[in-house]
Amino acid sequence: MNDIDLSLITSPADIRKMNLTELTQLAAEMRGALIEKLSAHGGHVGPNLGMVEAVIALHYVFDTPKDKIVFDVSHQTYPHKMLTGRMKAFTDAAHYDDVTGYTNPAESDYDLFSLGHTSSAVALAAGIAKARDLKSGNENVITVIGDGSLSGGVAFEGLDYGATLGTNFIVIVNDNQMSIAENHGGIYADLRLLRNTNGTAEPNLFRSMGYDYHYVNYGNDLASLIKMFRSVKDINHPVVIHLNTMKGMGLPVAEAHKEEYHFSGPFDPKTGAPVKNTNPSPEFYSDLFAKGMLRRMHENKNVVTITAGTPGVLGFDKARRNEAGDRFIDVGIAEQAAVDLASGLAKGGMRPVVGFVSSFLQRAYDQFSQDIALNHQPATFVIFYGSMFGMNDETHLGFFDIALLSNIPDLLYLAPTCKEEFEAMLDWAVSQNKHATVIRIPGSVAVSNPKIKLLEDYSTPHYEIVRQGTEVALIGAGMMFGIMAQASDLLAEQGIKATLINPRNLSELDTTTLDTLKKYKAVITAEDGIIDGGYGQKVASYLGEAPVKVINLGLPKEFLNRYSYSELQSRCRLTPQQIAQIAIQLTK
Repeated sequence: MNDIDLSLITSPADIRKMNLTELTQLAAEMRGALIEKLSAHGGHVGPNLGMVEAVIALHYVFDTPKDKIVFDVSHQTYPHKMLTGRMKAFTDAAHYDDVTGYTNPAESDYDLFSLGHTSSAVALAAGIAKARDLKSGNENVITVIGDGSLSGGVAFEGLDYGATLGTNFIVIVNDNQMSIAENHGGIYADLRLLRNTNGTAEPNLFRSMGYDYHYVNYGNDLASLIKMFRSVKDINHPVVIHLNTMKGMGLPVAEAHKEEYHFSGPFDPKTGAPVKNTNPSPEFYSDLFAKGMLRRMHENKNVVTITAGTPGVLGFDKARRNEAGDRFIDVGIAEQAAVDLASGLAKGGMRPVVGFVSSFLQRAYDQFSQDIALNHQPATFVIFYGSMFGMNDETHLGFFDIALLSNIPDLLYLAPTCKEEFEAMLDWAVSQNKHATVIRIPGSVAVSNPKIKLLEDYSTPHYEIVRQGTEVALIGAGMMFGIMAQASDLLAEQGIKATLINPRNLSELDTTTLDTLKKYKAVITAEDGIIDGGYGQKVASYLGEAPVKVINLGLPKEFLNRYSYSELQSRCRLTPQQIAQIAIQLTK
């Protein structure tokens, strides 16, 4: 048959006119367009390639947007965006950046929530279904969850409540046998048994909770999917449709290497080989962390490393996980469980070190407060991507963690400025048994500063005065220390000798050092996090009654989306030139 002109697909109504042969051709061409874009642009590869047929079938059978679809792990919604008026963003290189990588109501009425984290879609959809029932509506409510999301606690909570609705509520479980890496958790043994028995095994978790249950053994077959979805359309009770799909389908290298191609930068579409950067590869903190933790685990049998479904972020590829053995623990996508597991391990005499993506740790705020800090458990947490220079989607921002965690009592929050300081802080945190400690990695590329003064004990606030001045002090937290150092150099060129300070500790104040600044003309703080509730405001509060002028520089309390790093840095007056100019104005 003739090729389908993808540019003519502007809404799901366009595909509802097609027959099965045409839909199959559409799936092939959509998959080809995805591979072409992803190979040139990068993005979530495996999750989207595995969902092409399921998304086509959903929009073919259900009357969207009247019927509501809530996608969990919405990084598998590229096919959904292609069918809902955003095709050009996947077929025209000039428009590749027109859409985000996640569902976004600002883009389309077909997107119900901005979702970049995971496990929440079932509960969100249950709320939509309850609202429909209370308003005597009749639309179908469908939620799509998968890619390891069932390990998240809120997924269980949503399933638990959804089963009680007693009305139309359709849960699609996309079972591709993977999270970002391999799945972890007892529920996946249940799913495996169901796959191996063509959905007939008992006990069945979903039936036990009260759901009607159906299984599709080949979840990438359009005919089977359409038949199944038609059978549950307008159903009058909660139902689970369990799909056995292929992550990375249609790209052999992504099918064979599912973890590596969950998300990828540009690659050769024929071979799958990454497009190599000819510049020398920098050293990354993830690699430094993984190598260091393997060393610590070899040296001390009580040290363990924990992740919540993101081992690659921690630098632990398959080979390193194998080397660590049972002392590398992946709890799946379950940050709350990771924090509490660390608390229990610490109580049991172990030395747990948990690695978190900054944006994901907020799901475990209560556990940080209650089960770690209140109980004085000496667990260590290392925060990755905590930066304005990290991920910039509104769902993945990494600059809220300082304000979130540094204000929890009895939780020590450390901000190293370089790799030497990071290693020293981590060594200390693992060796001691009195303090719950959070260490915020300063960016992604490792920065070296052999001249940094290291401490044997980081339990009390002790600022390092790197340069001594008289009228203005520059206090740079973590990554911002390097920028403050550049500002100090610019001031020196103007004949202004600034005091340059590395605070190290963002949860407590070195009041002895701050007292020496009370007669200065100005103190300027800079942090790679929001100003409200951040480190700088602690300094400003302490110095509030002194004559010194205190300026806090940092980020706005906003959900920024796909911002320009350089523009945001300038907007927030965080360039060395802007900081130097502020200091000059304050010292006149």
